[in-house]
Amino acid sequence: MDTRPLQLFLTLSDTLHFGRTSRLCHVSPSALSRSIRQLETELGVTLFYRDNRSVHLTREGERFRDYARQALADWHAVRQALQDEQTVLQGELSLYCSVTASYSFLHDMLSTFRHQYPRIELKLHTGDPARAVEHVLSGAEDIAIGAHPDHLPANVAFHPITRSALLFIAPASPPQMGDRLQNGSDRSAWQEVPMILSEAGLARERTDRWFREHQIRPHIYAQVSGNEAIVSMVSLGFGVGVVPQIVLDNSPLASRIRVLDVRPKLAPYEVGVFTLEKRLDEPLINAFWQQLAQGR
Repeated sequence: MDTRPLQLFLTLSDTLHFGRTSRLCHVSPSALSRSIRQLETELGVTLFYRDNRSVHLTREGERFRDYARQALADWHAVRQALQDEQTVLQGELSLYCSVTASYSFLHDMLSTFRHQYPRIELKLHTGDPARAVEHVLSGAEDIAIGAHPDHLPANVAFHPITRSALLFIAPASPPQMGDRLQNGSDRSAWQEVPMILSEAGLARERTDRWFREHQIRPHIYAQVSGNEAIVSMVSLGFGVGVVPQIVLDNSPLASRIRVLDVRPKLAPYEVGVFTLEKRLDEPLINAFWQQLAQGR
C-alpha cells in the first residue's frame, strides 16, 4: 500500500511551504507538485490555494486533511496489529539527527538494538537538529534526536540522552577577534566583531535572548543551517559563533577553535530523542524506547 501521497499532503498542510516540505520528505519540488496534482485530479477538487507568495488549504483540503490523518493512523494501527501476531519484530524505523549526533550517540544507541531486533530496518536521515521536533510532528520521521526546546508540544515524547553547554567560539588564530569579547561587557566590540549564528533553533533563541538581556546589537555576518558549518566558518576566521560543546568536542577542526570565556554563560540544553506520544504503543517504537530506558 502506497501511503506516500497522503504523507506528502499532510506535511504540506502543516508547513504550507512547498520547498520546506520537499526537504522534510526528501523529495524534489517537482515530485511533490506532481503528487499533489494527482491527488487533486483523483478527488476532482482543489486542495490548496497557491500563488507566488503563499499556500493555503481550501475548505476541501481541510476536510481531506482529516481523512488523511485518520487513514494513516488506521494504516499504522492495522500494520502493527498484523506484525504483533508474528514472533519476531520486523518493519522499518526512520530516524533523523544531525551529523554530529550520528557519530556521537548512534553506535551506543543502536548496537544493542540491532543485535536484539535484527529484522527491524533502520533508515537514517541527517540534517539540522533544530528541525528534529518538526520532522516528528509532520510524520516525516518516526524518531528524531535534538535539543529539548523551551516549549515542547504536548503530543511529543522526549527521552534525555545528555546535556551540552553552549559556547561562544572564535578562531584560534588570529586571537585578536575574540579578545575583546572575553568578558562580554564591551558593547561596541559586539557591534564590530562578525557573528556566525544558526538560522533557527534553541541555540539561536538563547543567543538572541542573551544579547537582548545585555542590550547588545550584534554584527551578524552569517546565519547558517547546522552547527558543523558554524565551526567550519569560525575556524576559517570569518567570525565568532555559538555552538553546543558536544559539536566542538567531536569536530576535526577543534584545534583551530578557541572557546571564549564570555560571562554570564549561555544556558546549556538537554539533548535527547523525540517521537509522538500516541506512537509509543507501536511495537517498533516501543522497543526502541524501552532500549533507551535500559541503556540510561
